[in-house]
Amino acid sequence: MNRVPADAENAHSSSVESCPSLRDVHSINPAQLMARIESYEGREKKGISDVRRTFCLFVTFDLLFITLLWIIELNVKGGIETTLEKEVLHYDYSSSYFDIFLLAVFRFKVLILAYAMCRLRHWWAIAFTTAVTSAFLLAKVIISQLFSQGAFGYVLPIISFILAWIETWFLDFKVLPQEAEEENRFLIAQDASERAALLHPGVLSDGQFYSPPESVAGN
Repeated sequence: MNRVPADAENAHSSSVESCPSLRDVHSINPAQLMARIESYEGREKKGISDVRRTFCLFVTFDLLFITLLWIIELNVKGGIETTLEKEVLHYDYSSSYFDIFLLAVFRFKVLILAYAMCRLRHWWAIAFTTAVTSAFLLAKVIISQLFSQGAFGYVLPIISFILAWIETWFLDFKVLPQEAEEENRFLIAQDASERAALLHPGVLSDGQFYSPPESVAGN
């Protein structure tokens, strides 16, 4: 005899449990959702996020800083023209810094092409450039005679090594996670806006309301 009331009570409790989710959807402000969606779509049309732009600026700084240090090294050794001819035209792996400059150019071209032009969302490009940079610099420090050439024998390899790993850290821990989080927020906001549109239909216009024609008295 008590089975029917128990079933009714279970149905009532399940409907009560489903009410918070409905209330949560009703509490969503459609204007805020549309503002978030429009801001995300504006960033997509802009083509590149702010954090990715910062990464590209840092990659550019890497190239310019290594170039500046190399030019200073050319001046210290006795003039740009003479030293440039010695390091470029008469390149020697054990004593020239020209290859470290070319390594910075290599990183710049690969990273800008991958993450600015192609807008890659994977770490393989930065892993490739960092691995090549690390292997080359370690080999150059072990085999070459840079340490016997003064302070620049230490500065250029160390700075190039550090900058390459800072770029790796910045992309892996800042750029890619933040962009993935923004994309998830956009999908959640878009889904919530669609639910809100279903639960909150548009305001009915005056033309949708009408009165029935007056009936004849007595009918």
